[in-house]
Amino acid sequence: MSDELRLEIGAGVATLTIDRPAKRNAISFEMWSRLPEITAEVERSGAEVLVVRGGEHFSAGADISEFTTLRAGAEGAERYAAAVHLGERALAGLSVPTIAAINGFCIGGGCEIALACDIRLAAEDATFGITPAKLGLVYHFTSTRALVHAVGPAWAKQILFSGEFIDASTALRIGLVNEIHPGEALGKRVDELAATIGSRAQVSLRGAKTIIGRIQDGLDSEDRAVTELYANAHTSAEYAEGVAAFLEKRKPSFRDVR
Repeated sequence: MSDELRLEIGAGVATLTIDRPAKRNAISFEMWSRLPEITAEVERSGAEVLVVRGGEHFSAGADISEFTTLRAGAEGAERYAAAVHLGERALAGLSVPTIAAINGFCIGGGCEIALACDIRLAAEDATFGITPAKLGLVYHFTSTRALVHAVGPAWAKQILFSGEFIDASTALRIGLVNEIHPGEALGKRVDELAATIGSRAQVSLRGAKTIIGRIQDGLDSEDRAVTELYANAHTSAEYAEGVAAFLEKRKPSFRDVR
């Protein structure tokens, strides 16, 4: 795996680190193209949570220096856009919960990656923006939909129309991020939340993530696939462990029954 995208599998928690500091973690075509492979590895690993991190910066966006070469012409633009879309969809489609830990710049494609995650925690000095209006591009439909779901149509319009940057406190107020923390406390809070989520019943987490995704895609009432999630949960070893732990007044140990 390229050092610019580094996947580490820990005890229940996988961490994907964007590490391209010379470019403020700008995402290259190669990096976008590798996201489906990386997310498939997360699925195979049995990880319970994926944390996506940067360094000084989460990501300053797509690597615009490639646009005059790899994105040149209609065919190049289509190929490049397809790689971005497939990478974003692979991350959004992971069956396990995902957390974006955001420092510094989270701009353009960086925001696209963050929005593909289920939960976004940010440092108080983080900066956000989505800037296709500065480049003469149109933001992809699924990424625009994710932005609208996060902040609502009015703020999505302001963010995309203006291309202006917003600070972390505004991002929190409009729903772009879930929490903000002092920079030195962000890592601890992310690790704490990842550990908490990882300790919960996976059948519950995956069911909730599936149903929320279906609702976001327009489902407005239960269908057979949703009712099957209920049935699968009620017959799972995790359900039996959860009920037994409650009756025995102890903490459930879901990892022991998976």
